[in-house]
Amino acid sequence: MAELYPSIAQTAVVVTALKILLFPAYKSTDFEVHRNWLAITHSLPVKSWYYEETSAWTLDYPPFFAYFEWLLSQAARYVDPGMLKIHNLGYESWQTVFYQRSTVIAADLVLAYALYRYIQSSPPSSQKSSHAVAISILLSPALLIIDHIHFQYNGFLYGILILSLNYARKQSTMLLGGLLFAVLLCMKHIYLYLAPAYFVYLLRAHCLSQRSMFRIRFGNSVKLGSIILAVFGAAFGPFWYWGQIEQVLRRLFPFSRGLCHAYWAPNVWALYSFTDRVLLLVAPRIGLPIDQSALNSVTRGLIGDTSFAVLPNVDPRLTFALTLSFQTLCLLKLFFEPTWETFIGAVTLCGYASFLFGWHVHEKAILLVIIPFSLLALKDRRFLGAFRPLAVAGHVSLFPLIFTAAEYPVKTVYTIFWLILFLQVFDRLAPVSSRPRVFLLDRFSLLYIAISIPLILYCSPIHELVFGKKYEFVPLMFISSYSAVGVVGSWIGFSIVYFTS
Repeated sequence: MAELYPSIAQTAVVVTALKILLFPAYKSTDFEVHRNWLAITHSLPVKSWYYEETSAWTLDYPPFFAYFEWLLSQAARYVDPGMLKIHNLGYESWQTVFYQRSTVIAADLVLAYALYRYIQSSPPSSQKSSHAVAISILLSPALLIIDHIHFQYNGFLYGILILSLNYARKQSTMLLGGLLFAVLLCMKHIYLYLAPAYFVYLLRAHCLSQRSMFRIRFGNSVKLGSIILAVFGAAFGPFWYWGQIEQVLRRLFPFSRGLCHAYWAPNVWALYSFTDRVLLLVAPRIGLPIDQSALNSVTRGLIGDTSFAVLPNVDPRLTFALTLSFQTLCLLKLFFEPTWETFIGAVTLCGYASFLFGWHVHEKAILLVIIPFSLLALKDRRFLGAFRPLAVAGHVSLFPLIFTAAEYPVKTVYTIFWLILFLQVFDRLAPVSSRPRVFLLDRFSLLYIAISIPLILYCSPIHELVFGKKYEFVPLMFISSYSAVGVVGSWIGFSIVYFTS
């Protein structure tokens, strides 16, 4: 077939130029977090990494990411040794900014390569659609906002995830897919949310016979088990040897944090919190009791226990039970239908369940849903119908991460342009489904997208012009609740499509 334009390489060059222009842009505390991790891994022996606490931003990623920071620190000492001093808290020389921003761009080459491999391994009949999806991910406003303004390395990590998903297509490369996912888990533990789908798929498609689920393929099982044990042994083995596993796990899983993150992630608990705020206004009129001690908790956005003034408080065990229950439903279908597309659907639904019902979910975790769902968005128009509200909600929900005036045009104009361009392209490429579409979901998608523009305008310039610095939490609440409606609606739509396909 004819070569597709623009190519992944051409797109990568263009988006890299934009990323370089953003070097002076706003950067969050995550910039200092990663500078501090460079200093920790460079200045201290490995056995001290998870005990160091000079800064409030202690090392709380798994060992492989710490080794990645150590690798980056080896070049950093030639750029500016000052960034590698543990006591240089908040150090931001121009060399440091240039170097750290550049490492994120360089690491994104993994994402570009993964997307190239994804296109090449797609069937010829769907390569055009795969190419459009790949370009949309490479130009993703979410990755631009989170990685290249706010500051993180998600493009690099999601590149590994996409490579892993892609290698899981074929029996011959399935072990490599499992290996890469094990590596990913040892780099950032948030991907544990997707692990159940990997476990069921690799068990059913690789470790059990295709003819009978009661026949075990011992050779494949031993190989897979050995690979996973080797990866986790390389990552956590030294800390187990030093008797530090408990300390490492305490850093990785700080369960003392509250139900909601500082800014409500757009999930079920955001809607629950919003409902509590509405009930707080009407409770005195209808005689509902109000917990006075909880009045500040639901709006303060601090890390700690989240309490509700009218509605019952949420126990961590409930969030775990809900997450596991909804994940189990999609995993049952995957077990009995272990195809690659069902696997991607299960990964997406595991991401949905953990995002919508999890404890202390970060708004950035929406990428756990958007990235795998993108790989299925053009399967047919029913999938696209469920993807549209997610694409809008997921990106709009990230806007409060960048609250400075100078970056407002970048995040809004770029995101709106991306949404208009790719939703139109996707609309042209998505084939008609052989199954009937859900009329109400289609109308919901159109109405939801129409509301997004006035909401964005109100929550940024208009609210401040009208109220000044008053009611600062109101725009955040509106964006979070609006986005939550879109994510929940998309989840319902995708669940219907997944279970009826």
